[in-house]
Amino acid sequence: MSNVASAHQQTAAEWWRTAVIYQIYPRSFADASGDGIGDLAGITSRLDSLAALGVDAIWLSPFYVSPQHDAGYDVADFTDVDPVFGTLEDFDTMRERAHDLGLRVIVDIVPNHTSSEHVWFQHAVASAPGSPERARYIFRDGSGEGGEQPPNNWESMFGGPAWTRVHREDGEPDQWYLHLFDSSQPDLDWTNEEVRVEFDRILRFWLDRGADGFRVDVAHGLAKVPGLPDYLPEGEVDASMGGAAMDHPAWAQTGVHEIWRRWRAVVDEYPGDRILTAEAWVKPLTRMADWVRPDEMHQAFNFPYLITGWDAAALRDVIDESLTAFHGVEAPATWVLSNHDVIRHSSRLSLTVPHPQGQGIGPDSPGLPDADTAVRRGRAATQLMLALPGSAYLYQGEELGLPEVTDIPGEARQDPTWHRTEGERYGRDGCRVPIPWTADAPAYGFSPSGQSWLPQPAEWAHLARDVQEGVPESTLTFYQDALRLRREHRLAEGDLVWIEELPDGVLGFRVGGVTVYANIAGEPFDLPDGEQILASSPTTGTLPADTTVWMLR
Repeated sequence: MSNVASAHQQTAAEWWRTAVIYQIYPRSFADASGDGIGDLAGITSRLDSLAALGVDAIWLSPFYVSPQHDAGYDVADFTDVDPVFGTLEDFDTMRERAHDLGLRVIVDIVPNHTSSEHVWFQHAVASAPGSPERARYIFRDGSGEGGEQPPNNWESMFGGPAWTRVHREDGEPDQWYLHLFDSSQPDLDWTNEEVRVEFDRILRFWLDRGADGFRVDVAHGLAKVPGLPDYLPEGEVDASMGGAAMDHPAWAQTGVHEIWRRWRAVVDEYPGDRILTAEAWVKPLTRMADWVRPDEMHQAFNFPYLITGWDAAALRDVIDESLTAFHGVEAPATWVLSNHDVIRHSSRLSLTVPHPQGQGIGPDSPGLPDADTAVRRGRAATQLMLALPGSAYLYQGEELGLPEVTDIPGEARQDPTWHRTEGERYGRDGCRVPIPWTADAPAYGFSPSGQSWLPQPAEWAHLARDVQEGVPESTLTFYQDALRLRREHRLAEGDLVWIEELPDGVLGFRVGGVTVYANIAGEPFDLPDGEQILASSPTTGTLPADTTVWMLR
C-alpha cells in the first residue's frame, strides 16, 4: 500500500475516535470494604488518579450479580450489582464522580451466555425438552445409544467438552446444553426473540443510569451455524476465543450483524454519543472491519495488533492493514497491548519462547523474560502505540510497569482454565493480580485489611503508585507525559506517513508535526537532528534497541 495512511476526519462530538480508554478489572483495582476483592467504592476512591493519568474514559469489567466462577463473566442478573462489588447506588456514585472528572464510563456486557445460576437457566433445567424455557438456551439431545454422547465434538475455550448433560428430578439423564466457555456459562440462543428483547431491556437499563456505552464480550459469537455441525480443525487450535479458528461454526457468523444493528439502534436513541465496542477475535482485519460498519459497532479491539510480536516488519504490516481496514468503513483504528485475558505486554513481548494465546505463563514456562528487558520493551511498545492515529486502550497497572505474575501457587489460582485443564494451562491469573497503590500499606494499598484475592509479589512494593508519583524516570511519569503529549500534538487525529530507507529493525513515521522512531530490534540508530519531546528509555545521539522516541521536526 501507499506509505501514507489517512485518518478519518472526525467531528468534535465523536470523542471515541481519538479517546484513550482505561480498563478497570474491578476485583483487582481497589478494595474499599476490606474483603480482599476490589469494589465500586474502591474505584470511586481512585478516580482522581486516573484523571491525573490523562485518560478519557474508563471501561469496567463485569460487576453484575454472579457466582464468580469466571470472575464475573458468568452473570446471574444483568441489572444489579453483585454484593461483593457493592450496590446500584455505589455504581451511581462512581459514575457521577467519573463524569465530574470528565471521565466517561463504559460497562461490560456479556450476551453470549448467562450464569447457570441465572433464573432463566434454572427454569430451563426444571422444564421439559422443547419448552419455551429451554428455547432460551441451546439444548440438544445427545448422540449415540441413549444419547450418552455430546451432540457434537465442540471443545470449550477453557478446555474439555463444550457440552454438559442435565438430569431430571428422578435422576434420569436428560438433554445436553452448550457452553463455549465454562460449564457454569450456558450459551443463549440468539435466534430466540425473547432473548433479543431481554437484552434491549438490559441495554436501556444501564443507558438510563448514565453509562456512556458498552464493551461487548465475545461479540463474534452468539450466532451459530444451523445444525451445529462437528468442527474438524486443521492443525492445533489455541484458546484465543476463536481467533485461530475462523472456520469454527460458532464464531464470526453473519447472523451476528443483525444483532449489532439492533443494538446500535438502541444506543442511538440516547444523547451524548454512547458507544459499542466489540471484543471480536476475528481475522483478517478486513473481516474484523465488518463489525464496525456505520450502523453496527463504533469500535472493535484490534487483536491482530495485540498479538503481533516485537518485530518491525510485522508491526508495520499490521499498522497499515489496520488503518486501511478500519478507515475503509469510516471507523477509527483501535490499538491495544494488554487486557485481562492476555499476558501483560511488557512480559509477553519479551518472551524468548512463543506461548499460545490463552495458555498463560508460570514458573516452569520456558523463555521467561528478563525484568529489565521487559520494562524497556513494554515502554517502547506503549510509546509506539500511543503515536498511532485512532483510539487506544490501556489496562490497569500497565502505567506502573507491572509484569505478568508467574509464581502464583497452584492452590491460589482462580482461572477456570487452570482447573479445567488440570494445570496444563496456567490461564489468565497472572495479569489479574491486584495492583499496588502504596508501598508500605497493607496489600500495597489495594485493601485496608491486607487481604488480596490473588497473592501480590513482594517486589511490587517498588512499583507502587506512591513511589512512582513525581519521579521523572518512573513508568507512571512516562505514561502521564505520553498521554499529555499525545493530546497536545493531536497525534490521534493525524495522518501517518512512513519514513523509508531506515535500517533493519527500525520503524519511523510522521504524524502531524511529530516524528516517531522505534528501534524494535536493530543496531543503535543515529537519530537525525531535532528536539526530543519523549523517549521510552534514555537516549543520547543514538536510539538503542527496545526504545521509541518522539521528535519535533
